[in-house]
Amino acid sequence: MGLMPSVLPDGETVPDDGALPARALEGAGDRPLGFYLHVPYCATRCGYCDFNTYTASELRGTGGVLASRDNYAEQVVEEIRLARKVLGDDPRPVRTVFVGGGTPTLLAAGDLVRMLGAIRDEFGLADDAEVTTEANPDSVGPAYLAELREGGFNRISFGMQSARQHVLKILDRTHTPGRPEACVGEARAAGFEHVNLDLIYGTPGESDDDWRASLEAAIGAGPDHVSAYALIVEEGTQLARRIRRGEVPMTDDDVHADRYLIADSVLAEAGFDWYEVSNWATTEAGRCLHNELYWRGADWWGAGPGAHSHVGGVRWWNVKHPGAYAAALAAGKSPGAGREILAEEDRRVERILLELRLREGVELSVLKPAGLAASRKALGDGLLDPSSYEAGRAVLTLRGRLLADAVVRDLVD
Repeated sequence: MGLMPSVLPDGETVPDDGALPARALEGAGDRPLGFYLHVPYCATRCGYCDFNTYTASELRGTGGVLASRDNYAEQVVEEIRLARKVLGDDPRPVRTVFVGGGTPTLLAAGDLVRMLGAIRDEFGLADDAEVTTEANPDSVGPAYLAELREGGFNRISFGMQSARQHVLKILDRTHTPGRPEACVGEARAAGFEHVNLDLIYGTPGESDDDWRASLEAAIGAGPDHVSAYALIVEEGTQLARRIRRGEVPMTDDDVHADRYLIADSVLAEAGFDWYEVSNWATTEAGRCLHNELYWRGADWWGAGPGAHSHVGGVRWWNVKHPGAYAAALAAGKSPGAGREILAEEDRRVERILLELRLREGVELSVLKPAGLAASRKALGDGLLDPSSYEAGRAVLTLRGRLLADAVVRDLVD
């Protein structure tokens, strides 16, 4: 899940050398360390996309050779070397690597392997490291997948979105129905232990039957992980403009709720257990450890234009444009655009926001009196699991998952 919002927050200046406050590394040995590598290139722009991505035509004349895909891997390697300097003698091997985008597989497989190699050389990889890349179904084939697997990748996530052509068309997806399912077989043949399919529900014009067909096609392909996200129509996107002009209908929240219930039922029947509101896996080993690292507030370094990082309560984000990113690294400077140092209260609130989305939930001891009172009301309303509550944890029920954002808002008080 390489979710890269297109708008960066404000923040204080990042030092030219990227140095972190000393306290950011206190207790680091108790936290896992991950890397997110952002590849900002796409062949075409999907109508619903609001991520920090660029097509070739969008980059033409704005970044020159600096923004080229051809030398992008070397730029990311430079930032990985910068990370090694900033983290100093931090002894942690990297537990997870996630390459997202954009479309990482627009780069040569050798480029992705090279970026992973830089992490291995500078930090070392944990023996059981999870190494994932996202992939568009129409940008990979058996030889490409075999090269990735041989190079150290052991998990892959394909953007399927839907099994219905008319839904893919609304989303401006270029692959044909059936191709993502074929990719799962090719990935298995290449030796990938873990395979995810990403689905989107609530696309204008999608019916309940369309959604069921997509779920059944995904399950039939044999992945061990499925992600299902409600379509969010972001302002400024092509899809938002089409809805505003009345060309396609807006999907309402009730439809989203119905589709979520269908997803949970169909996936559970096929042996998939939810472990985060939008994610299901067939086994504990099939969970996405990298995303769990985000949800549990661990440490990660995000390399690439617009990528976000977090180490020990310090969060920072890189400049957005590939040309500006390349120029900073070429000058020997951090590409960081801004950062914030989270206060203890900020970290408490974020812990509730993120951990409540997980199957294990969040400890009630983290809640303040008002939040605790709200949790008792949520329990009475059937939004929290009674047995987990007795054991000292707030865990969402199925109904609670439908209203997760509202429950979180009440509990953070």
